[in-house]
Amino acid sequence: MLRVAVIGAGPAGITAAYELAKAGVEVEVFEASDSIGGLARSFRLWDQTVDLGPHRFFSSDARVNRLWLEVVGRDYQMVDRLTRIYYRGKFFNYPLSASNALKNLGPVEAANCLASYARQQVAAKLGGGASADDASFEDWVVSRFGRRLFEIFFKTYSEKLWGITCQQLDADFAAQRIKKLSLGEAVKNAVGLGGNKHRTLVDRFAYPNGGTGMVYDRMADYVRGLGGQVHLNRPVRRVVVERGRARGLVTVGGDVHKFDQVISTMPLTQMVKSLDDVPFDIVRATEALSFRNTILVYLRVAGQDLFPDQWLYVHSPELLTGRVTNFRNWVPELCEGSDDTILSLEYWCNDGEPLWSQEDGDLIRRATAEMTTTGLLGGARVTDGHVVRVKRCYPVYARGYKRHVSKITSYLDTIGGITAIGRYGAFKYNNQDHSILMGLLAAENILADKEHNLWNVNTDYESYQESAVITDEGLVTSS
Repeated sequence: MLRVAVIGAGPAGITAAYELAKAGVEVEVFEASDSIGGLARSFRLWDQTVDLGPHRFFSSDARVNRLWLEVVGRDYQMVDRLTRIYYRGKFFNYPLSASNALKNLGPVEAANCLASYARQQVAAKLGGGASADDASFEDWVVSRFGRRLFEIFFKTYSEKLWGITCQQLDADFAAQRIKKLSLGEAVKNAVGLGGNKHRTLVDRFAYPNGGTGMVYDRMADYVRGLGGQVHLNRPVRRVVVERGRARGLVTVGGDVHKFDQVISTMPLTQMVKSLDDVPFDIVRATEALSFRNTILVYLRVAGQDLFPDQWLYVHSPELLTGRVTNFRNWVPELCEGSDDTILSLEYWCNDGEPLWSQEDGDLIRRATAEMTTTGLLGGARVTDGHVVRVKRCYPVYARGYKRHVSKITSYLDTIGGITAIGRYGAFKYNNQDHSILMGLLAAENILADKEHNLWNVNTDYESYQESAVITDEGLVTSS
C-alpha cells in the first residue's frame, strides 16, 4: 500500500491527508504543535471560541467549495461582511471606495489626493519608472492611486505588517492582493461605470458555527477514522532523501519513518536546508527569504456592541497594532451566551526584536491602552488578557523574492517524492481556499503518480472553468 507522510496539519496539509485517506492511502500527519488547523485553528478562551485573528472563507472554485461543504455540512452560517480601515478616528471602506474615502478625508485632503493621482497619471504617460519585473509595492500603488493616497492608506499598514519599507516590498504582493483596483476604477465603480467588481469586495462569506478550525478538526477525525495517524507535538527534523528521491523523514528525537511520498507544509527554507548535500547557491537562496512573526493579544471586554465590524485594519501610524478582530460579530455560537466581547489585536515583528520577547502583561497593557485611545471601547472595561505568539506567519515578499523561490523550487523538482505546499511550504501568501486547493492538487498528483510543483497553484485556480459559491442553500454553480 502507498504510504504518504504529511508534515503539518494546517489547511493545506490536513486537506491533502483527508483526500488521500479517502482514496485508501496509508497516511501519517506530523504536526509540530499541540493542535490542528495551523494559522486557521480555533481554540477556547474565557468560555468562548476564537480564531487566530480573522479567517474568512470565500472561494469561487467548485472543487474547494464542494470539499468544504462535504466536511462542514449544514454547520455554517452566511455572514454579512463589514471590514473597514480605521485611520485617525475615522472609518473608511475596505477596499477603498472613492466616494467614501474622499468624503471622510474632507474637501482639502480629497483635492490633494485627486491632484496627486492626476500628476501620477501625467508622469506615467511621459514614461519612466521601474519596469514591471522590478517594481516595488510603492511603485505599483502610487501608479494606481497617487502618492498621497499611498501615504495615507497603504504605507503605514504595509510597513507595520512586513517590517520593511514599501520600496523594499515586491509589487507582486499588490498584484496578488489588490490586483486591478485603482483610484480610477474605484471612481468608475462609484458612479456605476465600473467593470468587474474586485474580488475582495465580496460582502458575504460562509463561516463554521464552531470556528474556522472546526473544518480542519473534522478532517483530522476523518483521517483517524480511516486508519490514518495524526501525530501532535511531533516536529519533523528533516526529510530523508536517498538516490534522488524522498524516502521518509526524521522527527525531533531521531526516530526515522519510511514513506513513499512526503508532502511538506513546514517552512520552505527550513525544509530545504535540512536536506543532505544541498548546493551552496540553494542554501543562499533560502537565506535570502524570511518570515514575519505575529503576536495576538486577546482582550476580554465587559460589554457588547463595541463596533459592528468583523475586523478592522488599523492604518493610524500612532498605533502599533495593525488589525483588530471582534469575535462578537461573526456567529452567535462563538460567544455561547457570554455577555463579554473578545477582541484580538495583532502585532507583527521579527525574531530578535524587543516586542517578540516582551512580557505578556506589558503586551496586554499596550493593547488595552491602544484600544482605549481609539475610543472603540466606548467606556467598556477590559477585564482580562491573553497572548499568543505565532512564528513565521507571513512569507515576506521582499523585492526580488521570486527569483530565490524559483531557484529553490527548481532544485526541489530534481528530487522525486517531495511536494511542498501551503503558505509556509510554498512560501506563498495563501488564503484558506488557496491552501485547501493546494492540498487537493497535491493528493490528486500523488494518486495519479505525477510530479508536484504546485507553487503556481493560483494560476490553476484562476483558470479553472467551473465556478461555484456557497450560499445559505448550499452550492450554487455556474460554468
